[in-house]
Amino acid sequence: MMTTEKSAAGSLPDSGPWWNYPLVWMVIAGPTLVVVAGFVTLWLAIRTPDPVVTGDYYRRGMEINQTLARDKALAPAQQGRNHAATPAPVAGQQPAAQ
Repeated sequence: MMTTEKSAAGSLPDSGPWWNYPLVWMVIAGPTLVVVAGFVTLWLAIRTPDPVVTGDYYRRGMEINQTLARDKALAPAQQGRNHAATPAPVAGQQPAAQ
């Protein structure tokens, strides 16, 4: 039979309990924070429910689209008005003194 040598683990000093090591707490802290954040999110979701969508949401959406189309048709007039009020400087020309 072969004789076995003394294992290296037997010669290690007693290192103490696991909770004395900061790295263990860092490993535990990550999942713990995620669980706490999940409960906070659940609490917020229960405390502030989403508003109910009105029954005529489709008609209101169509009205908004019509309003946007009307505003888009007025865009050239608004750009002209804005340009007349504050004309853009011509390239190479100094701005007028006030």
